Amino acid sequence: MITGDDFYKVMCAMVPLYFAMLVAYGSAKWCKIFTPEQCSGINRFVAVFAVPVLSFHFIAQNNPYQMDTKFILADTLSKVLVLLLLSVWAVFINGGLDWLITLFSIATLPNTLVMGIPLLKAMYGDFTQSLMVQVVVLQCIIWYTLLLFLFEYRAATLLIRTQFPGPKAASISKIELDNDVISLDGRDPLRTESETDGNGRIRVRIRRSTSSAPDSALSSSIGLTPRPSNLSNAEVFSVSTPAPLQEYRGYNGNFSHGQSNEIMLCNGDLGSGYHRSGTSPRLSGYTSSDVYSLQPTPRTSNFNEWDLTNATSTPFWVRSPVAGKISRQPSPAVPELRLVWSESPVICPNGGGKEIAEKEISFRDNCKMPAPEETISKEAVAGQEMPHAIVMLRLILVVVGRKLSRNPNTYSSVLGLLWSLVSFKWNVGMPSLVKYSIKIISDAGLGMAMFSLGLFMALQPRIIVCGKKKAAMAMTIRFICGPIVMSTASVAVGMRGVRLRAAIVQAALSQGIVPFVFAREYGLHPDIMSTGVIFGMLVSLPVTLLYYIFIGLGG
Repeated sequence: MITGDDFYKVMCAMVPLYFAMLVAYGSAKWCKIFTPEQCSGINRFVAVFAVPVLSFHFIAQNNPYQMDTKFILADTLSKVLVLLLLSVWAVFINGGLDWLITLFSIATLPNTLVMGIPLLKAMYGDFTQSLMVQVVVLQCIIWYTLLLFLFEYRAATLLIRTQFPGPKAASISKIELDNDVISLDGRDPLRTESETDGNGRIRVRIRRSTSSAPDSALSSSIGLTPRPSNLSNAEVFSVSTPAPLQEYRGYNGNFSHGQSNEIMLCNGDLGSGYHRSGTSPRLSGYTSSDVYSLQPTPRTSNFNEWDLTNATSTPFWVRSPVAGKISRQPSPAVPELRLVWSESPVICPNGGGKEIAEKEISFRDNCKMPAPEETISKEAVAGQEMPHAIVMLRLILVVVGRKLSRNPNTYSSVLGLLWSLVSFKWNVGMPSLVKYSIKIISDAGLGMAMFSLGLFMALQPRIIVCGKKKAAMAMTIRFICGPIVMSTASVAVGMRGVRLRAAIVQAALSQGIVPFVFAREYGLHPDIMSTGVIFGMLVSLPVTLLYYIFIGLGG
């Protein structure tokens, strides 16, 4: 039976977290204290320092030699069961890999670190902290890695379908990546180079578009200097000494005048576009993917640094995240210019060409950008073949390893686990100097994580982005199906009593942040995941309290 004191203890643990989120929301939404760029700086601190140090702090204090086998087995069994059911649905009922990834993320990966530890500790006692830490370790090391593997596999299949449609992809014997290719998520436009040997086997090299562009266009003679920008899924490159168009070779003098005075030309990967309009580009700052993202901190881009009153036409380069093309544009200092990019060149050196629809650069909502699979016909998908499984496996393992190596949470989880193994094995205590240095940052971790979520919520145009039907589906899976599967798995392994109740409440927590970050980076249902994070955070407290009360009445 739940008493008033029990309820008050839970509220004492959760209200401070929601207070931090509310203060951040009001500061950015109503008081305008923080600009989007400042919000990005706060988020950067949370992603690189607060959350990783918080993870290390909890994991290092947990005794890995006293792990609850039944609880871990129940948690693992529930996730495996969901993955198997979704796999059967995807393969035999044509559900698709995209929905498998999204539904698996919603159903099985809650926000255990930020919400689970303080909530379960207040509900069922200090021993639940060890249970939640064990779940966090498995999530960081196993389940997030598996999720990243699925995202990269999806990105790799899209790349293969786009660059090698039909049966010729089956002839690929080796896929290599340049050292600067970190991921296939599309944030950095990629291009492929292939060569065929005498036996018909194809060797493919994947490289970033800028690193493989023709030297005549991207040589140091024009002063191409990459700089981080605050543009969402677009990067701006300043050119200090532009070369006139006549100096670019390979175009054969062919220009195409599109609608509204648009001029397009091509040279391999290079495309140039001019379009006159009264619309000027918007500056972007704190985008949806900035929450716990590891991308460089957005800052004021080259648009802010140029004198907009200057009439000089300094060109610059932009890159399309969808098509992987580079467009050379006039400076925004020239009035009535709108930035456009193209999926493919309009006029090719051989004189042939085709009309394409223009795309405006959306600096804030790249969900509006068409996904690569939309350009692939159904006939091509039906007859599409893929490289050998070993070739794909090597490719995905390389990119997953590179991405994990740049994630601070990977190091914090592994180092925390290693330290706990050494510390509890030989009874070695952490030096006080190191211990309190970590503690001072980890103590701020929970509050700063919730503060960052509040800023993220304040900068979104709507709480429910994906529509009411999809939102209802996501909430049902998150708060009903997830606890049902977890309770079934827990009973199956023989778990009873307080641990069973803790397992059910833990499964009813709000949507995890990391799956949303992946969804945004890879462009897979980010609207649904965003709604799961924002709206789920709001309803999570009353839902978990209801579970806590009703389970207590039954026990």
